[in-house]
Amino acid sequence: MRKTKEILRLKFDQKMSNRKIAKSCGTSHSVVADYLCRAKKAGLDWLHIAKMNDAEIETKLFPNKAKKKKSGRRMPVMEKIHIELKKKGVTLQLLWHEYKYDNPEGYQYSQYCDLYRRWGRKLDVSLRQQHRAGEKLFIDYAGQTIPIINPTTGKSTEAQIFLATFGASCYTYVEASPSQALPFWIKSHIHAFEYFQGVSALLIPDNLKSGVNKACRYEPDLNPTYHELAKHYGTTVIPARVRKPKDKAKVENAVKIAENWILAALRNHTFFSLGELNQAISQKLEDFNNRKFQKLPTTRRELFLTVDKPALKPLPTNRYEYADWAKVRVNMDYHIEVDRHHYSVPYPLVRELLDVRITDTIVEVLHKNQRVASHVRSYEQGEQTTLIAHMPKSHQKYLEWTPSRLLSWAEKNGTNTNRLFNKIMKKKTHTEQAFRSCLGIMRLEKGYTAERLEAACTRAFFIQSFSYKSVASILKNGLDQQPHPFGEDRVKVSPVKHPNIRGNQYYK
Repeated sequence: MRKTKEILRLKFDQKMSNRKIAKSCGTSHSVVADYLCRAKKAGLDWLHIAKMNDAEIETKLFPNKAKKKKSGRRMPVMEKIHIELKKKGVTLQLLWHEYKYDNPEGYQYSQYCDLYRRWGRKLDVSLRQQHRAGEKLFIDYAGQTIPIINPTTGKSTEAQIFLATFGASCYTYVEASPSQALPFWIKSHIHAFEYFQGVSALLIPDNLKSGVNKACRYEPDLNPTYHELAKHYGTTVIPARVRKPKDKAKVENAVKIAENWILAALRNHTFFSLGELNQAISQKLEDFNNRKFQKLPTTRRELFLTVDKPALKPLPTNRYEYADWAKVRVNMDYHIEVDRHHYSVPYPLVRELLDVRITDTIVEVLHKNQRVASHVRSYEQGEQTTLIAHMPKSHQKYLEWTPSRLLSWAEKNGTNTNRLFNKIMKKKTHTEQAFRSCLGIMRLEKGYTAERLEAACTRAFFIQSFSYKSVASILKNGLDQQPHPFGEDRVKVSPVKHPNIRGNQYYK
């Protein structure tokens, strides 16, 4: 219309010829003649045209086009189209068919799509993004913190603000936590899922250490605990790209709005506990989710209930139990160390690097994603928890021997063998040492007869040498087969009396 108005100005005001006007405006002289003819039929002159706007000139020059524009075709409701497109499986083509069914004289498909896209350009960036119902839950921490005052010491600590918001409905969950550490990060996720009463198909967090061990654009390395949480709730974690805030524009926008409507509203309040702060946040959160959008005639809660909620996955029967993960190498004694307590694993895994899942009550050990051991968690430092099944056969047999079993075997072998075993167990400071000595003497029976072993134990008992080495030496040198220098009953004979032996009475 700017060019049309210029053509009329040059003709009626400047009195130029049609060909000069066509050359000046970059059009054909036949078009100039057509516009001038239309102006003549409409009874227009330059005095009237100069006062008219483009829409009025167009109506006068092209009356048929204006009538066509004012046809009875009903415009589609763009807000409704925008909301319906968020639902799973809904497309513009489907919505157009429904529109045409109610309005047979309505717009054709190409113009219907064009009208919607033009309307969509007027929305802000975050709302213009297409998010499927229940598909994405965006997660982040607010940059702003809230101080909590210890009523006893007066010391102030800063509470971190966790936010989770849905892409389709912008429905948001907010809570305060002591820090961004892994236990609180996991706990906030659990609370968010329970607040929504369902789980989204995807989680889109930032690349903080509690969620991502190593950021990567293509294959980020997730924290094992965070990955296990996602598996438990049947969802998938896809971290946003590093330094790409548009990947999580929804939560960035939610953070900004939450800071304005929730955190700023609490700026003049003093909080003395985390529970008190979260109670205040929950009240403000309800108002926030029930407030209408600026450009959509609905609220976050209404959108969530109609769009996101029906598409969410149900919560599992049991709440996720928090667990830490660690990598440990098996020691030579087929034990691993967790918080300075030792737990056994199958002995063939010695020197292997294993994954350990640690909860408040259980320690699970995994090798190549297969559980190889499970123990009740113990908090006794320096102690050990051992399962007999994890031991080599030789170690198992060793532990099968008890003091009563050793003495029973010794008694069957002979009286003096039994007396020697009793002396060894009384003499040794540690039971483990006594076991070793007795088991060593027992093994000597494999190379010698029971009679010779009994004779060797008799001689060792007589010379007051209560050890495995003495018995082994006697057998090796054949001393058990030599006549006893003092007779076989020497052990029972009273001390020798002789004038040269003063005895213990001499020193009294």
